[in-house]
Amino acid sequence: MITKIALLLLFFALTIFIGLYFRKRASNVNDFVLGGRSVGPWLTAFSYGATYFSAVVFVGFAGQFGWRFGTSAVWIGLTNAFIGSLMAWFLLGRRTRIMTNHLKAATMPQFFNARYLSPALKIGASAIIFVFLIPYTASLYNGLGRLFEMAFGIPFELCIIAIGIITAIFVVAGGYFATAVNDFIQGIIMIFGIVAVIVVALNSQGGFVEATTKLSQIDATNAGGPFAQNPGAFTSMFGPNPIDLLGVVILTSLGAWGLPQMVARFYSIKSEKMITKGAIVSTIFSILIAGGSYFLGSFGRVFAATPEAAALAMPEGRFDSIIPGILESIFSNNDLMMGLIIVLVFAASISTLSSLVMTSSSTLTLDFLKGVIIKKMNDRKQLIIIRVLIVVFIVISSALAISQYNSPVNFIAQLMGISWGALAGAFLAPFLFGLYWKRTTKIAVWCNFVFSTCLMLLLVVLREGFPELLPKVFPTVLHSPINAGAFCMLAGLIIVPLVSLFTKAPDKKAVDHCFAAYEVKVLSKAGKTLGE
Repeated sequence: MITKIALLLLFFALTIFIGLYFRKRASNVNDFVLGGRSVGPWLTAFSYGATYFSAVVFVGFAGQFGWRFGTSAVWIGLTNAFIGSLMAWFLLGRRTRIMTNHLKAATMPQFFNARYLSPALKIGASAIIFVFLIPYTASLYNGLGRLFEMAFGIPFELCIIAIGIITAIFVVAGGYFATAVNDFIQGIIMIFGIVAVIVVALNSQGGFVEATTKLSQIDATNAGGPFAQNPGAFTSMFGPNPIDLLGVVILTSLGAWGLPQMVARFYSIKSEKMITKGAIVSTIFSILIAGGSYFLGSFGRVFAATPEAAALAMPEGRFDSIIPGILESIFSNNDLMMGLIIVLVFAASISTLSSLVMTSSSTLTLDFLKGVIIKKMNDRKQLIIIRVLIVVFIVISSALAISQYNSPVNFIAQLMGISWGALAGAFLAPFLFGLYWKRTTKIAVWCNFVFSTCLMLLLVVLREGFPELLPKVFPTVLHSPINAGAFCMLAGLIIVPLVSLFTKAPDKKAVDHCFAAYEVKVLSKAGKTLGE
């Protein structure tokens, strides 16, 4: 216990020190929210990856989907790396940096306002962000709280309160630049931590080959899916349920393209070299962290092969307890490894938490309160309100996490599915087409906003009574928030261009002004390079 506490306190001290050290670089709104648009490629790449992956992945997703899909869950981590990271950097990075800088947009709602000439879109987008980032943040607190409860025996509620206080001090003091520096340090910890955990965990089962052999012999009939009856389903290429696996892949990979806290990492890119370097670094980081997490989770049934171990891993069928239960069964007598795991998960989560609270509070202040509720708001007042809202957002998310912990209904993955489904479903297509296609209309954007948010809200309200799109082909497939969220994203890629073609074209002069940013000459057209 002394070792675990010492490692954790050391990490807490380092996190808070960085936040306080960089408080002078957060003296105005631009520096606090965007780091003055002067963050280098390594910090940006690690910040992107650390924001992407957290306790939601390590505790919630890796546990639940590793249990359900077996080794095929590794596909989720690999697609996160190549679609959610590599393709995102090359398809969105350059154009996002150029147009947001040209339109002076510091947030995604500001981009929608300037790109589609619609203040109402800005307000609508900021409301969606504030509402639907809360369940995502709550899912992070849930994952962290469960691990802390297991490791220290402290009541879940006290764990959540302590984590919230640490997050508030660090983010309120240092802003974006402190977050980026912390993300870099935390990313290094995450890489070494996940590698060490996997090596020790597999060795406890006799090595990789022996663990895979054991997994192939486990009956998959209770896992569900069209191929659950097949022998060795948990070690097959696409697992017992490829349809649900595809839903998770789409949600977690393509969804990163439409999440405001992820896209914000591209606002401060400085040069063309930074895009290439950032893409490579963040992709390697994603392979190690996401791939490693799902790889470990895929052997969950091996570690819980005995009834006693299974009861420890899945008390009352709660998927969120799988990874903490497995880790406790393996490392209960190894304080150093358990301490490393706790720091690993905390590092993965604190970076995501800081990005979420920063995105939500800055969006609500700059895009909703400023000019709408409070007509005159100078820079100092904006900064104060952003910091106050960070604390408010943390309090609300913590309360929701405690409420969800005491509810048997929603798992961490389902909370994240609702959040990502609504956010990425609403924003992905309008943002992507807004960067590439002049014909995109604000009516199409509104249609997509309404479709995605309403569908996800109806799913929450109706649950099992939610109607199916193709009940004879895919029965109950949309009852899952994961699949419903993936459906929203794909539907948006059809809704936005289709509605745009059947509605009045936007003002040509205004659109040409937006896209003129790509024609500015540097070494070549800005649409091809940022120069130096």
